[in-house]
Amino acid sequence: MKQVLIAASLAVLAVGAAQASGGPAPKKTGIEGEGYVWNAQEGEKIEALKLKGDVKKGKEVYEICGACHLPSGAGRPDGTFPQLAGQHSTVLIKQMADIRAGLRDNPTMYPFAATMTDAQDLADVSAYIESLCIPTDHGNYDQADKMLQVAKGRSLYKKECKECHGDNGEGVKDKFYPVIAGQHYAYLLRQMTEIRDGHRRNANPDMVKIISKYSDKDLVAISAYQASLKMPGSMCK
Repeated sequence: MKQVLIAASLAVLAVGAAQASGGPAPKKTGIEGEGYVWNAQEGEKIEALKLKGDVKKGKEVYEICGACHLPSGAGRPDGTFPQLAGQHSTVLIKQMADIRAGLRDNPTMYPFAATMTDAQDLADVSAYIESLCIPTDHGNYDQADKMLQVAKGRSLYKKECKECHGDNGEGVKDKFYPVIAGQHYAYLLRQMTEIRDGHRRNANPDMVKIISKYSDKDLVAISAYQASLKMPGSMCK
């Protein structure tokens, strides 16, 4: 009950801050829109990447994030909130900057992201999240056909996904390709479905082209395989 009240209080504070700053972020054109560059070297993202993140200050900024993503950064297995622990700081900065700038639609997270004051906050909180150990309970696909789905997903992944996300789903930090190994299955499936269907406006156009031909069953299999992979980094004891 105490955790629920804390989360509710934080949400009220975040919404109030967002309203004070002028309301929801304006929508900017994404994916194939005119003038859209997926990894444009400009804006708040670039400012934050040039700064050295302060882990101690980032922990303070993260307190409001922990209401949804949990203090451990473990997220929620039901796919509502991704695991952040173990993710590249560059990816974290890009996604938060895109949400703040209106390039990625996330009405749940926007009020919280809007409470950050500047690029330094982005650098600090990303440095803190990257410092977290990786929770042991994550990524589970616990359906009866797990072995079949993982085998099918491995085949699809090796064919078209590993070039960007790596042999083991470790991503590429300096190219903003996220760690997808061990991410919650339900979150992976939801995001890939949204990317395929054109609803994730800040998605990499190259990825959109690749998975636009995949069926729902294909996405289930790939998500199951990715969730089964071991996340790189330091595991929690």
